[in-house]
Amino acid sequence: MDDQPSTSSHHQHQDQQQPDNHAQKEQHRPPKKRDLNEPMDLDDLLPQLDEFGKYQKILIWLICLPACIPCGFGAFNQLFMAEVPDHWCRVPELELSGVSQHVRREVGVPKGDSCRRYAVNFTTLLESQSLMDITPNSSWPTEECVQGWEYDLSDISSSIVIDFSLVCEHAIYPTLGLAALNAGGPIGVYAFGVLNDGIGRKKSFFLCLGVLIVGGLMTTFSPDFWTWAVSRFIVGLTIPAIYQIPFIIALELVGANYRSFVTVLTCIFYTLGLVLLAGITYFIRDWQIMAFATSAPFLLYFFYWRCLPESPRWLLAKGRLEEASLILEKLAATNGKELPASFKQKLKQHMMLQRTRSEERKAEKGPGVTALCKTPNMRLKTTLITLNWFANEMVYVGLSYYGPALGNDRFLSFLLSSLVEIPSYLCCWAVMDRWGRRWPLSICMVVSGIACIITVLLPADAVVLTLVLYLFAKFAISASFLIIYPFAGELYPTQLRGVGIGASAYISGLGLIVIPFIVYLVCICINIR
Repeated sequence: MDDQPSTSSHHQHQDQQQPDNHAQKEQHRPPKKRDLNEPMDLDDLLPQLDEFGKYQKILIWLICLPACIPCGFGAFNQLFMAEVPDHWCRVPELELSGVSQHVRREVGVPKGDSCRRYAVNFTTLLESQSLMDITPNSSWPTEECVQGWEYDLSDISSSIVIDFSLVCEHAIYPTLGLAALNAGGPIGVYAFGVLNDGIGRKKSFFLCLGVLIVGGLMTTFSPDFWTWAVSRFIVGLTIPAIYQIPFIIALELVGANYRSFVTVLTCIFYTLGLVLLAGITYFIRDWQIMAFATSAPFLLYFFYWRCLPESPRWLLAKGRLEEASLILEKLAATNGKELPASFKQKLKQHMMLQRTRSEERKAEKGPGVTALCKTPNMRLKTTLITLNWFANEMVYVGLSYYGPALGNDRFLSFLLSSLVEIPSYLCCWAVMDRWGRRWPLSICMVVSGIACIITVLLPADAVVLTLVLYLFAKFAISASFLIIYPFAGELYPTQLRGVGIGASAYISGLGLIVIPFIVYLVCICINIR
């Protein structure tokens, strides 16, 4: 979607004034209309005020970039809330004997079956012999875990799986919770996208942040699984909108020459949020405290209200010239520059002309989603962009969800899967400007796919090699995911850019609902192996 008011060539005015030699006619002639293509927007003004000066640096480094962190927290803290410890059926009669969990498991449940227990009267058996003398018999009848489960708390001591008994016939429930999180995404992207353009970047960001915090606090105090799932859906409404809004604000503050730099910078800060999350989850093992620690601190962001200005581009687009002028004057003063004295007057004339054009074309219907399929060329572009976006988002999110399941230490695996994104973004930044978009995107996607396929062919005991290939795949897909957004924006025509990117992103977001179930099936297959 466009980041600034458009001043494209089809807006030109053709009416020109003819010279008049009579002074009286000259005095009564209406003022000459200004060409809408005359340099009037921020892309022409910012170089005079400094495209990335002190004002932009302060706002971006201290406000916009830290505002990217909540997205990673909300999207991935759930992986550590829903960890599944080793478990087996509870046999209360054996617990009274005072023996260890290991002995109770050996005697009370069939080997390798965590969802069945022997249906025998252990109280009677213990009257005739000691527990150490009882040898399980495969001919004994079995039954379901009618009295609950025991859990190995040596590694995972707190989880919604433990508190809500989400094992055996309820083992799919954590995956349903993850699907609920992703189901909120497409709805939130659309809703906050409308608000972003309607009430402004600033208000929509703080509203989005408030929804995320409410969902996070509901998560913390959820008494049962379904309340927890609803709270995750609420959090999901803000993902990825909570990242996109400060990203848009940052882009709209800087000149065109710094947009690639700001894009990479916001991606890096998002990744640093994931690194911070890995540390928090390592030191805080109680899922409720962790849910609180990864949501409540963002209440401090509301102190940004006085510091964060509204986007001057949005204000200009809405015709709120006085507010835009005040922000631009502050920007100029902070950067040690002076706002051109004639800017406000010229801007008013420019906006009046834009309004006139808008009124003339009010009856015309703007392009809709159907315009993406009207011509063979647009059908091809829309199909390829959407397919690439869908594949990128599915693979990136799928690998991110799968990361903690790899290796011998889930926290280290998640940390490495996050850290590997940083060099990926830096390499991508260097390559994009030299080789363009198409070849880096294609190569990264192919390389990531090949690395993922190879991991399937490895033996189950090749833990380190699997982790290395996984990190390589994550490196490649992170780079391609960074490329796909600007590439799509450049391929869609200007008049269809917003509609096209919105449609492609929405369809790919719907695909994320399926990802948790794919990861669930993969983990089952690994356990079988």
